Amino acid sequence: MGIESLLIFLIVGAVAGWLAGQLVKGYGFGLIGNIVVGIVGALIAGWLFPAIGISLGTGIIAAIIHATIGAVILLVLLRLVKQA
Repeated sequence: MGIESLLIFLIVGAVAGWLAGQLVKGYGFGLIGNIVVGIVGALIAGWLFPAIGISLGTGIIAAIIHATIGAVILLVLLRLVKQA
């Protein structure tokens, strides 16, 4: 993985984590927290979407949407576990 790919990876994770934080909790988690939430969300969506037959396309916008949806799923699941 080149430095440009790593930089895009981190930017997509940060944006997706921030968006998910805005949608689920109402605030972000800091830069590192947003990156972690976005990357884990991308992994969740990357596993879940092909299993149910959903494809969002390619490109950076699709990657951000993909990671954001996965991050929202992650945050909702974490909220449910905390409440239980």
